[in-house]
Amino acid sequence: MKKLFGTDGMRGEAGVFPLDEKTIKTVGESLAIQFTEKLGRTPRFIIGRDTRESGDWIAEAFCRGAASKNAVCESAEVITTPGVAFLTKHFDFDAGIVISASHNPFHDNGIKIFSPTGKKLDEATERAIEQYIFEKKEENNDQIENSLNAEKSEQYQKAYLDYLKGEFKDLRLDNLKMVIDCANGAASNLAPQLFKGFGANVVCIYDQPDGKNINHDCGSLHLEKLQAKVIEEKADFGVAFDGDADRSLFVDEKGNLVDGDATLWMMAQHLQDHGKLNNDSVVATVMSNIGLEIALKSKNIELLRTAVGDKYVLEELINTNSSVGGEQSGHIIFPHKSLVGDGMMTTLYLLETLVEKSKTLSEMTEGFSRYPQILVNVKVSKKLPFEEVAEIKEASQKIEEELKGNGRLLLRYSGTENLARVMIEGKNQQEIEMQAHSLADVIRNVLG
Repeated sequence: MKKLFGTDGMRGEAGVFPLDEKTIKTVGESLAIQFTEKLGRTPRFIIGRDTRESGDWIAEAFCRGAASKNAVCESAEVITTPGVAFLTKHFDFDAGIVISASHNPFHDNGIKIFSPTGKKLDEATERAIEQYIFEKKEENNDQIENSLNAEKSEQYQKAYLDYLKGEFKDLRLDNLKMVIDCANGAASNLAPQLFKGFGANVVCIYDQPDGKNINHDCGSLHLEKLQAKVIEEKADFGVAFDGDADRSLFVDEKGNLVDGDATLWMMAQHLQDHGKLNNDSVVATVMSNIGLEIALKSKNIELLRTAVGDKYVLEELINTNSSVGGEQSGHIIFPHKSLVGDGMMTTLYLLETLVEKSKTLSEMTEGFSRYPQILVNVKVSKKLPFEEVAEIKEASQKIEEELKGNGRLLLRYSGTENLARVMIEGKNQQEIEMQAHSLADVIRNVLG
């Protein structure tokens, strides 16, 4: 049976299996059936979407399917992913459904399902939905009309903004000028309201979604326009969200990029200063720069690394009861506030830190230096464990000895292609390039 759910829900081209209307209705049916059996009553679902033109009909199709099995669906309409997660818990819904493909282009879409705890749908339920899709016999549910109730959507959006305002009720930004890149996505209406409410002088770009321009040359994947706008406006601060605003990247007053690693560095110190950094540790993935690890070590903070993916970061945060974790991409999680990355919440935390310390964003990032990095891809004919190939093991150990704590070697296979990836970070770009190509040659000779 084909696996339809990935690490971030179900995603693909809108209108094409599994994101065609019939299959989406089937997903709604299956979820309603499973929750009815589990709860012994009619389940209630809250659904939200980003600004893609396909979001409306996908939400409707899902809810027609769910309603055919007696579930009740309500809509928050256009809202961020963390907004749906908040509403699910706050208003006692049994599940929250997000229609979004995050940073993907507009023709893609996806379905993410959250439990009231903020965790994504468990794997057993995902497998049951997949099985139901592939075993489903044709039924006509077209008599189910207008199953999606959007009467309270404005109330739900306001409740989410009020929650964020309440979490930072003492924050004032009256002397701060900020530029917000909304990615023409889910934050387009919400983010300007939120930050103006704290007194900030807000300049918005890419906040006019038309169904097709989400993430197009804007947002957290395309920061050049934001960097230029911060300089042009002589702003103190810039932030770019992605399509569903579960991540945020920043630009300092000099126009420099401040990524997720730099954000973790600042947040770790902020939490440590307030005695709230549990275990004196921060969770990040194997892709976080060695510079973050070295900077944190200078403050006696340990960096705990996981596999790539916010799912694995969250697992480690929960397992270690740590206070903050995230990825270079700007997906930051504060598990004691929410189990979902929230770009607007991260921005408020960062602004709170700047105001408290009376520092600029560039001053706040001092102490963290990004080490030079090189990534070399090597075509391989087979994927043997690296540690079981003597030549590769010996060459790797030699490089690690040369790096001696001032750099890092990461050797892994691509999950989708016949490639070995050699990533090295170190103080000297020329040296790490020589090391990477040397190791790549060994791998090519043995496995190519």
